[in-house]
Amino acid sequence: MIEEDIKKSLNQFSNLLKEGTRYIANAAEEDLKHKTSANSWSKQEILGHLIDSGTHNLQRFLEIQFASKPYQIRKYNQDELVKHNAYNEADPMELLSFWLSINERIIQVISKQEKEVYDYQIQLVGGEFSDFRFLFTDYVIHLEHHVRQILA
Repeated sequence: MIEEDIKKSLNQFSNLLKEGTRYIANAAEEDLKHKTSANSWSKQEILGHLIDSGTHNLQRFLEIQFASKPYQIRKYNQDELVKHNAYNEADPMELLSFWLSINERIIQVISKQEKEVYDYQIQLVGGEFSDFRFLFTDYVIHLEHHVRQILA
């Protein structure tokens, strides 16, 4: 059975996906690709960053189940990934579809975990320790932050 805090995060996660999808599906492409400065990400690039985050976290959520413990989180270069994926030149609907697919898979993975998996230990990039539960809830907080940027 899914823990109450995980269930709450999954509900929040699903709602964020719905909100983001509604906005992106109805937004003008120019608005999605608009950059407020040369050093900022457009809304479409933020979506691309969420794709990168989703792919990295899906891998983490799966590996933590069979890797030696504590599972060590590896950092990834988010700016270079956004740049080299050329997200601002991509079709927004292709990106939206990809983002939804990754996150629907994450929902399935998280929903099917046994209770003890949420207690599996992780070592964060800075050397601190936490657990799988934190890793997932932190992913949802990160998603909310960036979805709010897209909706703004």
